[in-house]
Amino acid sequence: MGRNNKAGCADVADDNGVRWNMNEAAGDVKLKWQRISQRLRAELGEDLFTSWFGRMDAEGHHGGKLVVSVPTRFLKSWVENHYAAKLHKTAETEFGHLDGVHVRVRTRGLPHKVTESVERKADVSPAIDNLSKAAVPPLFDRNQPLDQSQTFSTFILGGSNQLAHAAVSRVSEAASGAAVTFNPLYIHSTAGLGKTHLLNAAAHRIRERGQRKVLMLTAERFMYGFVQALRQRDTLAFKDQFQQVDVLLIDDFQFLQGKTMQQEFCHAFNSLVDAKRQVVVAADVPPAQLDTIDQRMRSRLMGGLVVDIDLPDLELRRRIVDSRYAALNHRDPAIVVPPEVLEFIANRITGGGRELEGALNRIVAYQQFNHAPVNLDLASLVLRDMSANADQCRIKIDDILKIIGRHYNVARADLLSPRRARSVVVPRQVGMYLAKKMTARSLPEIGRRFGGRDHSTVLHAVRKIDEQIKTDDRLARDVALLIRLVEQQ
Repeated sequence: MGRNNKAGCADVADDNGVRWNMNEAAGDVKLKWQRISQRLRAELGEDLFTSWFGRMDAEGHHGGKLVVSVPTRFLKSWVENHYAAKLHKTAETEFGHLDGVHVRVRTRGLPHKVTESVERKADVSPAIDNLSKAAVPPLFDRNQPLDQSQTFSTFILGGSNQLAHAAVSRVSEAASGAAVTFNPLYIHSTAGLGKTHLLNAAAHRIRERGQRKVLMLTAERFMYGFVQALRQRDTLAFKDQFQQVDVLLIDDFQFLQGKTMQQEFCHAFNSLVDAKRQVVVAADVPPAQLDTIDQRMRSRLMGGLVVDIDLPDLELRRRIVDSRYAALNHRDPAIVVPPEVLEFIANRITGGGRELEGALNRIVAYQQFNHAPVNLDLASLVLRDMSANADQCRIKIDDILKIIGRHYNVARADLLSPRRARSVVVPRQVGMYLAKKMTARSLPEIGRRFGGRDHSTVLHAVRKIDEQIKTDDRLARDVALLIRLVEQQ
C-alpha cells in the first residue's frame, strides 16, 4: 500500500499513481477514524453504515487532505456520488478543517476484517435459500448463451409492437460513449408478445458491434446471484461487477422479490443510470402496477421511456403464423398445412406469437399422430378449447370506451383520467364491467387500457356493478342497452 518515510509514516499512492506523504502518526489517524466511524454508524444506522463504510479504512492525513480506502471501484463510486458531503463533514469533527477527503481503491488481496451484519440479516425467502444451495452458473459470464433464434431479423413487426421495436433498436445501435436518449427503457406486455425476443435481439446486436459490454439476465437470476454472494460473504464484489456493464437488460422484472433484493437492484440500477449507462427492463405490467416493488423504484422506472406491446392484429397474426409454418416446413418438408388452415389459425387465436405457434404445432402433431389429413375440420376440432368465443374475439375495448362515452356523454380522456367525480366514476366502472364480461382480456390488461389502473381496481368495479344491477333497475337497463350496442358495433 505504500513505503515508510524517515518519520515512520507511510506514503500512499492514489488511483492515478500520485503519492501522498502521510505525516500524521498512524495510531492517531486510526483512533480518529474509529470515532468518525462511530458517528457515521449512529447517524446512518447499522445497515447503511455496514453496506458503505464497513470496509472503509483511513490511510493517512496530510496538508488538509484525508485519504481513505475501500476494496472495490463500485464502493468508491457510490460513496463519492452519495456520501461525499456526509463523509467530509463527519471527518472534520476529528481532523478539523479539511480541503478534501480522497477515496481510493485498495490493492487487491490486502487483509481486512469484514463486517457481515447486513448480509446475515438479508430477507432471503426459504425457496430461494434452498435453490441457492445448488450449483448456480456464474452470473456475469460475458458469453452467457442467448437464444439464437431471437434476433431482429426474426422479429415479426406490426403496429402493436412497432414502438417497442424502434426503441430497442435505438438502444442496440447506439455508439459507445454516445448520449443516452432515454434511460431506463421499460417494456411491458402480457406474456408471449415479444419482450424477451427484443431483449435477446438487443444483446445479439450489441455483442456483434463489439463496442459495449452488455449483460442480460432475469430478475430470478439476479436474485440467485445475490444469494450466492451472501453465502460467499462477498456482496461488494457482486455490486462491483455491475460497474463493468455498459448495457443492462433485465427480463421478468415483476418477479423481483424481497426488500434486500430490491435494495441491491436499486443500488445497481441507480449507479448505472447515474453513470449514463443504458438499462432496459421488461415486465408483464406497467411500472405503476408493480405492487411488490418499492415506490421509489417505480418512480425511477416511470421516469424513463415506458412502452407497451399490445395484442397483434389480424394482419400481424397472419404473418406470425406464416413465419412459424415456414420454419416448420424448412425443418421437415413433409409438413404441409393448407393456406386456409393457416388463415383459420390466425383468425381463431387472438393471442401472441407463442399461442399462435402452439396452435400450429398442435394441429401438425395431431395430424402426424393420427395420420389424418390437415383440413379445416381437423383444425376446428383440435383448437376448440384454445380460443374465447367468437363474440369475445370480435369485441374490442376501444369499442366499449366509445359507446360508454357516447351513452354517458363523457369524454374518453375523462374515462382514462384519475378524475373521481361520480359522473365519470360510474361510466368508467360500467366500462370495466363490460370489458370483463364481453372480452377475453385479463384484469391487468383491462386496467392498463382504462388509464393504467391496477387489476384490483378493475376487480372492484366488476364486483360493484354486479351487485348494483341486482337492486338498481335503471343501471340494469343501462347495462343491458350498452351490451346490445357493443354487440351491434
